[in-house]
Amino acid sequence: MSYVTDFPAASPEIAAAHFFQRLCLETDCDDVHSAMKEEDMDFVLLHVVGSPEAFARRHIPGALHLRHRDMSAERMSEWPADTLFVVYCAGPHCNGADRAALKLARLGRPVKIMIGGMTGWADEGFSFA
Repeated sequence: MSYVTDFPAASPEIAAAHFFQRLCLETDCDDVHSAMKEEDMDFVLLHVVGSPEAFARRHIPGALHLRHRDMSAERMSEWPADTLFVVYCAGPHCNGADRAALKLARLGRPVKIMIGGMTGWADEGFSFA
């Protein structure tokens, strides 16, 4: 028996529920890029870390800079309550997107994390603004 099979695979029903839940919480760089390319952005893309200067030097096109620590009910009221926010940070080594997603969820806002962040965006070969 290998390490792979030390634990039995989940039933298809449990696996389906698990992966559906993950997709409800995250998206990826290619999905975001495709939505932008097809001009089908039904979400607000937020760059949630760093200084305004760092954001000006390099960010994903179309993103708004709103650091997670600057998010508040008052600030988020600029958007309709059902607005989906997609948050990203520097990459897998950064927890800024997790902090932003938690904050937005606690504010009652729909949110997904763009997994990979800027590192994933670069790995996909997509350009920055």
